[in-house]
Amino acid sequence: MQSLRDILNRIATGETSPEQALAFSAARIAQREPAIQAFASQPETLVPGQGPLAGIACGVKDIIDTADLPTGMGSSIYEGWRPRADAPIVMALKGAGATVAGKTHTTAFAFLDPAPTHNPHDPTASPGGSSAGSAAAVAAGMIPLAIGTQTGGSVIRPAAYCGVAAIKPSYALLPTIGVKPFSWSLDTLGLMAARADDLGLALAAITGRAALDAPAASLAGLRIGIHHQPYAGAPEPASAAALQRFEELAAQAGAALVPHAGSVALAEAYQAHGPLQDWEATQALAWEYAHRREALPPKLRAYLDAARATTPAQYDEARRLSRRGRDAARSFFAEVDVVVTYAAPGEAPDTMNSTGDSRFNRLWTLLGVPCLTVPLMRGPRGLPATVQIMAGFGRDEHVIAVAKALESHVSAGV
Repeated sequence: MQSLRDILNRIATGETSPEQALAFSAARIAQREPAIQAFASQPETLVPGQGPLAGIACGVKDIIDTADLPTGMGSSIYEGWRPRADAPIVMALKGAGATVAGKTHTTAFAFLDPAPTHNPHDPTASPGGSSAGSAAAVAAGMIPLAIGTQTGGSVIRPAAYCGVAAIKPSYALLPTIGVKPFSWSLDTLGLMAARADDLGLALAAITGRAALDAPAASLAGLRIGIHHQPYAGAPEPASAAALQRFEELAAQAGAALVPHAGSVALAEAYQAHGPLQDWEATQALAWEYAHRREALPPKLRAYLDAARATTPAQYDEARRLSRRGRDAARSFFAEVDVVVTYAAPGEAPDTMNSTGDSRFNRLWTLLGVPCLTVPLMRGPRGLPATVQIMAGFGRDEHVIAVAKALESHVSAGV
């Protein structure tokens, strides 16, 4: 994989130039794209911008508006559609000097019908969804940075399946204007890169918040809550082993591991994710359902057929439980420095017909708290398996700092 910080360091020392860095990404895309199919569209040339990310090629998920490339939503309904303006997140990327290397494949309207993208570790395995192209493009070393979105688990899960680092920041840290909505209470933009160190640098540059490029924390003395999410079901052996491996690394580094059960309010909030998303999705896709229902892919069409049965009363109750869950989350996260749990049920499914399951991601998306996953180990099938690190709302820099510390222990083989 390409490290964003390494590229920028080489540019700063004159070892390479922004033009050469982009040319390397273009060559990697040309080499790997036929097998990976990460991109829905690409510009003819990659031209460096001006700013701290000059020379960085970035993939943009194809539900995000771009004025100079089509925004197809992964659907024939929007094939060739050209927005008149860039979404604010794209403007922020360009303002920081990054270059859009292409629109990355998404599942149709960011739901469950698979994208054509292949997992770089195993072409027969799922790359996850819905941000499949973003995760695969980074994992295949084509680009050092990609943008995805998460409504259930669509940043963290594909990153876990493809073995890249990813952050779903605190809700609304990155603007979702110009992003095709699915559930406006849940939709969150996220970043994917080779390492947590790259994520912190990129997030700081895009947002203008220098503190997000946090130095690595010390794990010694850190209180880490270990949360197994019993309300979400049991993990597969690969994810169970990944969490155990994390505990071993953290304990060896001097961290205090705290079993962290959570409250009834959190379990109820987990259950509220479904009806909350269902109601909002029927509104967000009302035009497509009313006018182009037969053009919707089968899983999304069936989902919307069923979701229309959600009542206003059920939606209001889901919102009430969500608020209770967010209130309970403040106490949950205040008891420890960070919380660690499974990033995905297990290794990537051994079929491209599935995008996997977001059951270990949904609660944290609903709570709006920052989540970060970094490559940790390989499972029984040789595919990536990992955990996710979380903290309370607005503590993004702390999650980044702890993830950097974990990376250093993993790379050192501690």
